[in-house]
Amino acid sequence: MSGAVHPGALAEGDDSTRRFSPQLMRRLLGYLVPYWKWVLFTFGLIIIASAVRQAGPYLTKIAVDDYIIPGNADGLTHLIVIYAGLLVVQFVVGYGQSWATNMVGQWAMRDVRVGLFRHLQRLPLRFFDRTAIGRLMARNTNDVDALNELFTDGIVSICSDVFTIATILAYILWMDVRLGAITAVTLPLAFAATFWLQNRTDEAFREARFRFDRFSASLQETISGAEVVQLFNCEEERARDFNNANDGYLETRLESTLYHSVYFPFMEFGGISLMALVLWYGGGRVLNGYIEWGVLVAMLQYVPRFFMPIRDIADRIGVIQVAMASSERIFELLDSPPEPSGGDVRPDRLKGEIEFRNVWFAYNDEDWVLQDVTFKVDPGKSVALVGATGAGKSTIVNLVCRFYDIQKGTILVDGIDIRDWDVEVLRRHVGLVQQDVFLFSGDIRENINLGDETIGPEAVESAAHAVNADRFINTLPDRYDHEVQERGASFSGGQRQLLSFARALAADPEILVLDEATASIDTETEMWIQEAVEKLTRDRTSIVIAHRLSTIRNADRIIVLHHGELREQGTHDELLKQGGLYSRLHELQYTD
Repeated sequence: MSGAVHPGALAEGDDSTRRFSPQLMRRLLGYLVPYWKWVLFTFGLIIIASAVRQAGPYLTKIAVDDYIIPGNADGLTHLIVIYAGLLVVQFVVGYGQSWATNMVGQWAMRDVRVGLFRHLQRLPLRFFDRTAIGRLMARNTNDVDALNELFTDGIVSICSDVFTIATILAYILWMDVRLGAITAVTLPLAFAATFWLQNRTDEAFREARFRFDRFSASLQETISGAEVVQLFNCEEERARDFNNANDGYLETRLESTLYHSVYFPFMEFGGISLMALVLWYGGGRVLNGYIEWGVLVAMLQYVPRFFMPIRDIADRIGVIQVAMASSERIFELLDSPPEPSGGDVRPDRLKGEIEFRNVWFAYNDEDWVLQDVTFKVDPGKSVALVGATGAGKSTIVNLVCRFYDIQKGTILVDGIDIRDWDVEVLRRHVGLVQQDVFLFSGDIRENINLGDETIGPEAVESAAHAVNADRFINTLPDRYDHEVQERGASFSGGQRQLLSFARALAADPEILVLDEATASIDTETEMWIQEAVEKLTRDRTSIVIAHRLSTIRNADRIIVLHHGELREQGTHDELLKQGGLYSRLHELQYTD
């Protein structure tokens, strides 16, 4: 935009030092509240599954002590049938738990994505000026996916592991209290090692998410700017930037991997040590007749099972750490203040009067882009803004649409302060045609009415005909149903401009704004647009920004801006007679 210089616009602070807080977890779990019945159902299945899965070794103990050693095979078949039935129950309950968990997680992720998308659409342009698109994409994809793992794998799995540990301890204590006490003693050591791993990897995960944002932003910029990269042969420079971001991400991931590489062998050593202790102590108690052989056999099955969920908890903590780092970034985005909705003024129609009174505006601090600008546009009249690049022309358009709020002065629309207008209603009455036209994927009709069902097919075709866009649309095989590729890549610059013109006019605005709308089109297309402009601005207030003075000769008033100040205003002939800035611009363009 003209006059808009944003130092550090794409910079973003490193939030990797932020810590976990219970408030953050409560906020995350708030997404599960609408599905609390399903959550309770899931936890019920977890409890049942834990009891059923760990019943196998205890059944083995009964089989050894009551049937195998005594040589009594009468009840063994019955026990095997019970064991097989538990396997069936385990399968059914496991399936139900997995299905319910994933369904709840997907529902919660849908709510997160919808909330993010809606909030993004309400954020002011200042936010997008300073935030890289690649980082926003990372938050809406990778960070949300990390939350999905938290809901479907992290929290539920940790709860399942805790119930499993408690169930195993309960079975062991039921068989022999002393062996249960020996097993329980290892718990503090195991969890101490787990928390050590968490503390070591916590910052590494947060730093990894931040580095991934930089990596993602570098990738997105390189792909979006592929034409520029190839044109200026800067592939090596972009590859170097990408490699630096990629290496930074790799470094943080390797750091967390190092701690995991130490942790898991330690836990395996702990499991083997406990197994040896059980064999030594339990074997002695068997030989001395304090416990039966089936207890020792069951213990040798329970010990490996006991350490498996503890190791799994360490993995789940890793999932939670990634999710917490991602959630911080998601909530940081959701907590960004939205664009003000404005006041209560919501008229059905506008007269179209626009007035600037001593307006001062800066994008950053007091780096003024507009300084004490005052002018008035009467209803149905046209005003043209002229000036060098950076003079503040596009900024005036942004302020009329209230994309930004001014620091000093007043902007009036129909005599009412623009801050008293409902922003959505105000913009509905302003038709804007920009130099850089953005077209959405879909068809031509959808790009003109933008999904507004009140703009029917006839209104779309009428708008296209008014701006002469139908001259090329009717040559297409599917006409208004013709598929539009990403950003309108299959259309020429002039064709995109015509579609943008039709889009603005289909909304039937009282105020029409043309921001360099004819800057990048061929002479024939410019003639088509000029023909439409002369007809369509007749009953509308119009603001026209143009470098080519030939396009604004017939404007009711021409305003000349220079370094953010209004230096001259008048008609074309009046400004030529003054011999000022406008006259010099005219001479430069028509010297030949």
